[in-house]
Amino acid sequence: MNGNILEYITEQYHSLTRSGKKLADYIFTNTSNTQYLSISTLAENSGVSEASITRFCHSLGLSGYNDFKLALAKAAYVTDLGDPSDSPETITSEDTVSSVFHKLHASNVLSLNETLELLDERDVSKAVDLLSCADRIFCLGQGGSMVMAMEAWARFSTASSRFVHISDSHMQAINIALATSEDVILFFSYSGSTKDMEDIMNIAQARNIPIILITHFPKSRAAEFADVILLCGYNESPLQSGSVAAKVGQLFLIECLFYVFCKRNPELFAAARSSTAEAITRKLL
Repeated sequence: MNGNILEYITEQYHSLTRSGKKLADYIFTNTSNTQYLSISTLAENSGVSEASITRFCHSLGLSGYNDFKLALAKAAYVTDLGDPSDSPETITSEDTVSSVFHKLHASNVLSLNETLELLDERDVSKAVDLLSCADRIFCLGQGGSMVMAMEAWARFSTASSRFVHISDSHMQAINIALATSEDVILFFSYSGSTKDMEDIMNIAQARNIPIILITHFPKSRAAEFADVILLCGYNESPLQSGSVAAKVGQLFLIECLFYVFCKRNPELFAAARSSTAEAITRKLL
């Protein structure tokens, strides 16, 4: 659909169903926050079902909820650089170079602080239990989250050869279809709500493969499949997709998992890290 989504909802308000009006009222009152919510959280907050939200989106001529969030983000106040303007860390073209540096620093610190607050030692311990006992650990994700999966694979590869990274979604599906319950999936998905993710999760569930999920949304679709959920901080707008601040929280989680993993057998992993470091040293001039 073309035009401002909020104006269109206002025009259609009197023709909406009772649940549609209830949802619209919540959106008008919480416009800025709604674009950051998962569909399950919006359903809980507004008091309507997820199915009602999906029907609401379709009635507006949108393909689904993610399309609605993007339209809402575009309709809300944004800076001249295209980012949402409701955050003190938002950068505009009027900022000095020094101001840009300080705002980016603040957003990354915020991401780290929020991730630390969300960190649960018991969940990390459960995740490391699974990683320690697995035959293979598949580090997976799509889009920007695929980059984070590669970061995890690269980090853990300095201590163990059991970590595997596959970037292509088709090859991910093929490998998981041949994996066993002795393997583990370490899955990265900030939104926890993508089609490729659900495809992989369904295959993994059918084969009883344990899943460790790193996401921002504890009630996302991906969370329904996960055995362990680790939450990263920072509210990322649909217009900020792939922001570094959102990745910083995930990198912090990778480091936490890595060092707790190495603590389980310090001598073995210290030797492995020494061997890999020596191998890389030979590559340097």
